[in-house]
Amino acid sequence: MSHITIYTDGSSRGNPGPGGYGIILASGHHRKELSKGFKLTTNNRMELLAVIVGLESIKIPGSEVHIYSDSKYVVEAVEKKWVFGWEKKGFKDKKNPDLWKRFLLVNAKHKVKFHWIKGHNEHSENERCDVLATEAADGYDLEIDSGYLESKK
Repeated sequence: MSHITIYTDGSSRGNPGPGGYGIILASGHHRKELSKGFKLTTNNRMELLAVIVGLESIKIPGSEVHIYSDSKYVVEAVEKKWVFGWEKKGFKDKKNPDLWKRFLLVNAKHKVKFHWIKGHNEHSENERCDVLATEAADGYDLEIDSGYLESKK
């Protein structure tokens, strides 16, 4: 079984505003960093999208995955099993249903455990993810977060 650690962070410059995510994937001596920026989004969307993209990057189904995030929004929704209740109710009156549905699909492919870590607390991987996320939000060629735009119609 593959053991993978994922560190994530999301950022937005304004809420909503330009945003981005940063991810570190680590397994054994392998390490990979990912990031992407968006023109208009929210911090919570970027926090959740970072987790999703991290999980989607894993090539071996059934991997044991530990995710470290400073987002109580994401960590508590999963660890306290709220998201599974939201799913049963069709995500009625919940924000970011497009991302939560995407999360549930990829989460089911692995054995995932979440860990909340305090942000901006000198945790080196979290600090690096923060840099990746904010640089992506401040970058050029920002993508469109179509899920965010659809939710505003």
